[in-house]
Amino acid sequence: MFAAVDLGSNSFRLHIGVHDGETIRVVKSSRESIRFAAGLDQNGFLTQAAMQGALETLRRFNAILTSFPLEAVRVVATNTFRIAKNAADFLPLAEQAVGYPIEIISGEEEGRLIYMGVACSVAQASERRLVLDIGGGSTELILGRGSDIEHVESFGIGTVKQSLIFFPDGRIDAATFDAAILSARSHFEDAAPPYHPDNWSVAYGSSGTMRAISDAILKNSLGDGALSHANLDALRLRLIAFGSVDKIDLLGLKPERAAVLVGGLSILIGVIQELGIPSLQPIAAGLRMGVMWDLYLRATRRDRREQTVRDCLQRFHVVEKRANSVAAIAVALYRQLKPASDALTKQLYWSALLHEVGLAVSQTDYHKHGAYLIEHADLPGFTTREQKSMSRLILAHKGNLRKVSDVLSNPDAAKAVLALRLAVIFMHARIDPDLGTLRLKMKNRIELDLRADWIAGHPTISYWMEKEIDCWEDVDVDFVVKRTASS
Repeated sequence: MFAAVDLGSNSFRLHIGVHDGETIRVVKSSRESIRFAAGLDQNGFLTQAAMQGALETLRRFNAILTSFPLEAVRVVATNTFRIAKNAADFLPLAEQAVGYPIEIISGEEEGRLIYMGVACSVAQASERRLVLDIGGGSTELILGRGSDIEHVESFGIGTVKQSLIFFPDGRIDAATFDAAILSARSHFEDAAPPYHPDNWSVAYGSSGTMRAISDAILKNSLGDGALSHANLDALRLRLIAFGSVDKIDLLGLKPERAAVLVGGLSILIGVIQELGIPSLQPIAAGLRMGVMWDLYLRATRRDRREQTVRDCLQRFHVVEKRANSVAAIAVALYRQLKPASDALTKQLYWSALLHEVGLAVSQTDYHKHGAYLIEHADLPGFTTREQKSMSRLILAHKGNLRKVSDVLSNPDAAKAVLALRLAVIFMHARIDPDLGTLRLKMKNRIELDLRADWIAGHPTISYWMEKEIDCWEDVDVDFVVKRTASS
C-alpha cells in the first residue's frame, strides 16, 4: 500500500492506493483547497496565515496516513514551494506536521510524474500522446510515446496567479477574459513547435482543473465534455454572462473551485490556441498516481533514477569502468564504517558513479563543475534534495574539507565522504583493494590499515594518504594509517 501527498499551489491532496494486478487502486483520497499560492505576499514570502492553514491541513493528512499500513509514502511539493522565498524556513515545520520528508520537486520532475500517472492508466503502449496539466502555480506540457517521455517543459503560469492577476475583484467580462487568454498564449509561443499536433495522436488533460472544466461543460449542457475549442468557448461565454465569480452557478462545480476556474479556463484556451490543439481528453490520472507508480516501481527494483544516472554518464562521456570501480569500492567501505542507517547508501553509489562528470567542463576544479552540474541538471526521478546531497558528496570527494563542513556535521554523511575520497584515491593509485581484508574505522578518529605490499607496489599511495591525513586534520579529525603485513 502506497501513499502520495501532493502539496500543490491551489490544493493539498492525498491518495492512498494498492497495487491490484495491472493497476493501482485508490482506496482513500483527501483534498483541501487552501489556495496556497494566494498566500504569497508582494515580496514572494508565504504569509503567517498561509503557513498556519497549510500546517493544519498537513496535520489532518498525518492522521489519515498513520491509520493505514503503508509500505512507502512520498510527499511532493510543487510551484509555490519552489518560488516562496521563505520555503526553507517553513519546510521543517511542514515536515513535522505531515510526519514525512517533503520533496520540493522541479517542474520537469513534476511533468515526468504526471506523465507516468497518465501512461500507467492508458492501455495503449505505443500511443504517441501529449499530456497537459494546468496546476495552481505552474503548467506542464509532456510529449511522449507509451511510457517514454520525449519532451517535458514546465511553465510558471497557473490558475491561482492567473485569477489573481486578471480577475482580482471577481469581475468577469469579455475584455478581461481576452487579455487573460492573450497573456497565456505568450507563455507558450516559443515552446509551441515540439507540441504541434503532427507530433502526437491523442492529447490528455490531466489536472483537476481540466476535469472541473469538462464536468462544467457536460453537466450544464454546454457540450459533450470534451475540451474542444467550441465547448471551451461556450463555457467562457457562460462565465462572462454571470459577470462575477461569486455569481457563478454551475451544476457540478464546487464553490471553492469557482475562483480559480476562470483563470484556469483562460490558460487552457490560450494553450490550445497557441499549440493548435483541436481537443483534449480529460483523464483522472496525474501527479499523485504517478508518485504511487514511482513508489511501486522502486519497490520492485525498477528505479527510474538508475537509468537517469547511466544516461548522465553517457551524456558527459564518463569512463564507466572507472566510475563503476569507484562506486563499488565506496559502497563497500561505507558499509564497513557501519552507518546508523542505509539512507545515504544509494546517494553515495550514484555520487561515486557521477564524480567525474565535471571533466566534461574542465580538468581544473572538475569536482566543483561536477557538483554544480548534478545540483542543477534535470535528472528524472531525483528530487531537489537528493541532487543537493549528491552535489555535496561530489564536491567533497577532492580537495579541502572545510568547504563541506556542514556535511561533515552529520556522522553518516562524514562516513560517506570518507568512503568516496578513499575509493577515488585507490582508483588513482591503481589499487584494487581486497575489501575483505581492509580495515577502516571512523569514530572519534579515522583508522585505516594499509597493507605493506599495496604501498610497495603502488608508491603514489603514500603521497595520496599524506595529503588525505592533512585534509582531515584541517577539520580537526585525526587520521591514523597503519601498515600491516601482507596476507
